Amino acid sequence: MIAIIPPTRTTPPSPSLPPGARVALRSPSSRGLLDGAWWPHSRDLTVELPELVDVLDPLWGRITRVAVNPMLWPVVPRKVTVGQRVVKTGWFTPELDPHTLLLLSYGTRRFDLLVIPPETSTACADRLMVAACAPDGPRLSATDLVAAETARLRGAAVIDRPQIAQSPQIPQDSRQYAGGATSTHVGPTVAGQ
Repeated sequence: MIAIIPPTRTTPPSPSLPPGARVALRSPSSRGLLDGAWWPHSRDLTVELPELVDVLDPLWGRITRVAVNPMLWPVVPRKVTVGQRVVKTGWFTPELDPHTLLLLSYGTRRFDLLVIPPETSTACADRLMVAACAPDGPRLSATDLVAAETARLRGAAVIDRPQIAQSPQIPQDSRQYAGGATSTHVGPTVAGQ
């Protein structure tokens, strides 16, 4: 089930962002590598985390720490204010999948969410949320889920592209220069042809 859960806060949401965290959570009885998916509106953790934590606190217990891989986050603050308290934030480079958000709750429980890049289309984000919340759990890591969706889109783009009736004409003066080959390639190629 995918739902946009409105935040439970007393102040109105920022006018530049739609209200509510875009999050989908898998059933507590199912098992998997991920506990759900989160589709932030931006790459600004100080803006995005408060709404997410507001949604997750009543469901998972008080979120006290969050860790990300800085590969996809331009700035990782040491702490983020959520209401009247502070959530500590940190980062791990090799240990944490770049598309995963690790959350620790007060009861020392760990939760992992797939982070869907903010620029992702609604249709792709919906598919990723469904995959991350599959009842038997996703069989792929967060990055593998995003890569599979990207590959699916690339495959669809190649199939949907109109076929070229004949080979493109290559100009006679098209040759390699010191800076590399000229741009004469048009359309997809098949190896060996």
